[in-house]
Amino acid sequence: MKYNQRKKAILLLADGTIFEGKSIGRDGTAFGEICYNTGMTGYQEVFTDPSYFGQLMLTTNAHIGNYGVNDNEVESDSIKISGLVCKNFSFNYSREDSSGSLENYFEKENVMAISDIDTRAVVRYIRDKGAMNAVISTNTDIEDLKKQLSEVPQMEGLELASKVSTKEPYFFGEETAQYKISALDIGIKKNILRNLAKRGCYIKVFPYNTSFETMNEFKPDGFFLSNGPGDPTPLKEAQEVAKKVLQNNIPMFGICLGHQVIALANGISTYKMHNGHRGINHPVKNLISGKGEVTSQNHGFVVKREDVENHPELEMTHVHLNDDTLAGMRIKNKNCFSVQYHPEASPGPHDSSYLFDQFIENIAKSKK
Repeated sequence: MKYNQRKKAILLLADGTIFEGKSIGRDGTAFGEICYNTGMTGYQEVFTDPSYFGQLMLTTNAHIGNYGVNDNEVESDSIKISGLVCKNFSFNYSREDSSGSLENYFEKENVMAISDIDTRAVVRYIRDKGAMNAVISTNTDIEDLKKQLSEVPQMEGLELASKVSTKEPYFFGEETAQYKISALDIGIKKNILRNLAKRGCYIKVFPYNTSFETMNEFKPDGFFLSNGPGDPTPLKEAQEVAKKVLQNNIPMFGICLGHQVIALANGISTYKMHNGHRGINHPVKNLISGKGEVTSQNHGFVVKREDVENHPELEMTHVHLNDDTLAGMRIKNKNCFSVQYHPEASPGPHDSSYLFDQFIENIAKSKK
């Protein structure tokens, strides 16, 4: 596509605020909750992360697409964001091992994107007003878009795990591995599976609504509850799995949405944040070791810190240093811990990868 042939496109927020830009690739319209990611790199991993399903991604980095795409840098089998909003979209790319341009990647996946948006202004606006639904479109009939946007469901109370979960169980890793893991897929990222497999795990991945009894037929040494999109509250089957794993005191590890599911299974509240945490530079403190971690995060809901602090059987293990929200917890009398952030993501530092080692150590101890 020639730069000067691109159509006018708009970003319309739910409160009626309009930002003007230009279309990338196909004409059309895309809806979702608008959110922003502060990462300076890793856009392909972000776009394919199942946790972003149902969201319009606003990138704060001024240049998107400049290093193209690579088939080895995906976290799922397709782009999961509803659409992209950016400042400068690079139609050319310079990385030698790229497998193609971001423009062609979006066209192949039939995903809507717009650029030439004043992203600083949009970030400042939704940072103050909070996350809200939005639409990007080459249709400039504002009243028509407002009507359509009013019918888009709010993220709070929305169950989305079923939209991204596997339809059938599958295996990952070497069958002869030392440990067996039953993983509940409520939006699992490929790098989580890679991290478990390289630590000697053979993983069976189950659909989001699988029962504990079915998952336990694999005779796993441990259970894993994955990341994923949407509100954790409607995930009653996943919460039931967590409850029964705890009752049987089988080692369990939860990340992001899985962390929230474990909290709900223990009677702990979750709530929707004003904006959420999305980026690869979030500071977290490990309250057990006293060490700081630079972490990758992607969540719009969070576990209520006060509930954990007041619960006799739970302990807060990690805290987010920007806003003091809970970033990790463990159950004192059970073989279970969880974190709100993403230790499988390595945006430079590998500060949090020890959490996978900790899970393996828990499993090894429980087998003795």
